[in-house]
This record gives sequence, C-alpha cells and structure tokens, in this order.
Amino acid sequence: MEFRNIFCIGRNYVNHAVELGNAVPDQPLVFSKPLNALVLANGEEIDYPGNKGDIHHELEVVLYIGEDVADDDFQVDKVVTKIALGIDLTLRDVQSELKKKGHPWLLAKGFKNAAIVTEFWDFPGEAACREKNFSLVRNGETVQEGNITSMIFSFHTILAHIQANFGLRNGDIIYTGTPEGVGPISNGERYELWWGEELKGSFRVQMS
Repeated sequence: MEFRNIFCIGRNYVNHAVELGNAVPDQPLVFSKPLNALVLANGEEIDYPGNKGDIHHELEVVLYIGEDVADDDFQVDKVVTKIALGIDLTLRDVQSELKKKGHPWLLAKGFKNAAIVTEFWDFPGEAACREKNFSLVRNGETVQEGNITSMIFSFHTILAHIQANFGLRNGDIIYTGTPEGVGPISNGERYELWWGEELKGSFRVQMS
C-alpha cells in the first residue's frame, strides 16, 4: 500500500476532551504527523524515549483513502477503501509546554513511532463500523473502548473538512480521534488492538 499523508483529528469524542480539560471543538481539529512516525503493530517491540516525560496512548479508527477526491461531493463508502486501528501517541509533558508557549505540536505528536497502525482491511462501510466497538488492551486489561457513534464529527464531516482545506488523495490516512481512557505507556507493557472480538494487532513497549 502507498501512504502519502497522515492526518489526525483531535478531541473528536466529548469524554476525551473532558478528561484532558479541553473545550469541545465546533469544527474538526486537524493536525498531521510525518510518515516517519508510522510503525506497524505486528507483535514486535517498539522503541520509545524514556527521558521525555509521559507518552500517552490514544486508540483510534484509521481510514485509508483509496482514490483521489476530486471535489466536495463524495461518498465515504466510495473513497475510503481500507480501515485499520491505530494509536496516536503523544509526548504529553512536551505537548503541555508547547501549548504554554503557543508553539505547534509537532515535537509532541510527530516523533519516531508515534503513529502505530495495524494491517489495513477492506472498509465494510460506515454503517457496519457503527456495529463494532474497538478497544485497546494492556497486559490483559481493557484500557480504552469506543464506538464511532460517539464521535463528535462523522467520517464524512472529517473527510469533507480535510478535502476543503488540504485536499484528499490516494494514500492519505486519517486517524479519526480517540475515546476516553488515554494514559501513559510503560516499559515492557504489551498492547493489543481489537475490532469487536477480532485481534487486529499487538506490540510491546521498549523504553530507552
């Protein structure tokens, strides 16, 4: 698969915005990550820095754009061809300092291995996605669980906003926001990403 851009949506679940003390947005909050941040959840260890404060996990549904979007009149079930689960990792302490200074979030969001993703599978359609909960399991315990019915902005609203402001092309991927339950990762922990009752990916944390 070809990857082009990584777009991410912040604060797309009310309870997540509340748990971080953030205001609920009135339009999609978009930021990006470099492709160098992308790493596959294939069961192996993933390395992270141990000297930059807390690194928080944020479980998300990830959409893959399978064709160039020519205009704003599109159907989600046509332009989205693949789906995956992903984790948007955040250097939370670094992000807090950047916010205080009014600086961009890139250092906190775009570091190496900050965009974990499972293998993609065929997009079953938005209606089918509403019937599946997705969850993140740490060392056998569920720490995040969500359903896209709780999103503030739907898939179509997210894609239309990105299309209008940046354009969407084949190979773009979109992290669609995280439900509540975010928290720090620690050395040696094992994480599993579940779509309903189906395990889609896993990894182990290595802090250095």
